[in-house]
Amino acid sequence: QVQLVESGGGLVQAGGSLKLSCAASGRTFSRYSMGWFRRAPGKEREFVAAISWSGGSFYYLDSVRGRFTISRDNAKNMMYLQMNSLKPEDTAVYYCAAGSTPEVGDFGSWGQGTRVTVSS
Repeated sequence: QVQLVESGGGLVQAGGSLKLSCAASGRTFSRYSMGWFRRAPGKEREFVAAISWSGGSFYYLDSVRGRFTISRDNAKNMMYLQMNSLKPEDTAVYYCAAGSTPEVGDFGSWGQGTRVTVSS
């Protein structure tokens, strides 16, 4: 059973930046893909970004590509989401997710979320 704890959310003005972190424990972090999802007020949860076990493959939601960067540090059991040029529509609770396979596929475990609010 993997445990995930997100941090780094907060309030930022449009155009600003935030870096989210996800600390993982409870299983061999480096063997599995990881991802970020978000749930905006009144909307369904949506995929934001994902990264393979090695960091060699990554995927992004079209609306964040070029602004967000996902990364991981397997030595520290950490995953990150650098968010630049933030827009009000990025406002959401962001969730860290642990994959079930080394390459990006299904996600089976979730953190408690960290709130990001982007003011216009």
